[in-house]
Amino acid sequence: MDPIRQALERARSARLSSKDASLDPFTPEASAGAEIVYREVKLSAAHLEAKRIVAHDPMLESGRYYDMLRTQVLQAMDDQGWQILAITSPTAGCGKTVTACNLAMSIARLPERSVLLIDMDMMKPKVADYLGIEAKNGILSVLQVRAGLSSTMVRTSIQDNELLVLPGEVCRSGSAEWMASQAMTSLIETLKRDFRSYVIILDLPPVLIGDDVLAILPWLESILLVTAVGTSTLPDIKECYKHLKSAPIVRVLVNKVSERTESYYGYGYHYGSS
Repeated sequence: MDPIRQALERARSARLSSKDASLDPFTPEASAGAEIVYREVKLSAAHLEAKRIVAHDPMLESGRYYDMLRTQVLQAMDDQGWQILAITSPTAGCGKTVTACNLAMSIARLPERSVLLIDMDMMKPKVADYLGIEAKNGILSVLQVRAGLSSTMVRTSIQDNELLVLPGEVCRSGSAEWMASQAMTSLIETLKRDFRSYVIILDLPPVLIGDDVLAILPWLESILLVTAVGTSTLPDIKECYKHLKSAPIVRVLVNKVSERTESYYGYGYHYGSS
């Protein structure tokens, strides 16, 4: 069995087996009638703008681009009743995390929308850094039951807008296995149930770096694929379409400015297309 099929089979098996689990370790305390108190962080506009996070302020002209993307994405999601939007890219350096943060900020400005932004890039999590959050624990600690879900989440705010964030955490090895694990399946089921009024945005690693995205693919309701001029090649994009064909790609975003990609994930990138 090839690695792609193995990853998908692991994810499907974990999803099915989770339905037999009698205990949910991720259920927030509110399920027992207690009020959840998240750690609160006020974001710095100067820090955000230095990291190219601009959609928090409707007066910034560069943020209007993300407002247009917000409208297009939400219309597509609402039409289908989708709650989860995954953001990924073919390779490193396409600006997927910048896009995820900006899109989340833009949606959070809507009066009747709530957003949960989750950093699921366990190879190189950057959401906390881009937003200016100090996070002791992240999603890996939650999966390993070393920290509670509610104690790990952070309620961020800037001006009158709030954004709920589940920070990322580096997984030194076996990140794809955690993506396909029963723990991840239980976590996503909990998030969909207890945050059903939220738009849930997942910042995933690049598709062609490893099999992390493939491992979690059965859970993805919709995908925003971020590409970049000078970084993404046509064969890369075609390869992504082949791997992601089981989940709808709502938009393909083309960024003009790419980041430096040397040693982005700690090792060289090479992926041959067939």
